[in-house]
Amino acid sequence: MKFRSSKDMLRYALAFISTLLLTSAVNALDYRSVAEAAVLYDAPSQRAKPLFVIAAGTPVETIVTLDTWIKIRDMNGDLAWIERRQLADQRNLQVRAARAQIRTNADESAALVFEAEPDVLLELLEPGPAGWTRVRHRDGQQGFVKTTQIWGF
Repeated sequence: MKFRSSKDMLRYALAFISTLLLTSAVNALDYRSVAEAAVLYDAPSQRAKPLFVIAAGTPVETIVTLDTWIKIRDMNGDLAWIERRQLADQRNLQVRAARAQIRTNADESAALVFEAEPDVLLELLEPGPAGWTRVRHRDGQQGFVKTTQIWGF
């Protein structure tokens, strides 16, 4: 590609970088949690083939949003459609490690509050320092967990 001037080359470079940044923002991961046990379908319609029932509280990644339907992915990578009204704003996380360690502070040497088995749901309280997030178990215990030990963040 030939440029007439260095200004043209600069404009092209800025447009290219802006496009990359915009694409990254559009492709940012968006997670929600299932509000109530719900039937998942293979297409965005109640007349579509029912695939399975997903449990309340399960975190899901939103992939495609249509009017009243959202295509989601679960921790196992399964894709399905769910009605938008069946998703909650509250975010839960799902343990994917053999034993997730929840600590008093965002530090490997901090005291252990509790350990959680695979598939246990934890409520997302707030993002923590890099690589950590603050969570609460349904029994009220809370602390920090490494993001590599959970899914849905």
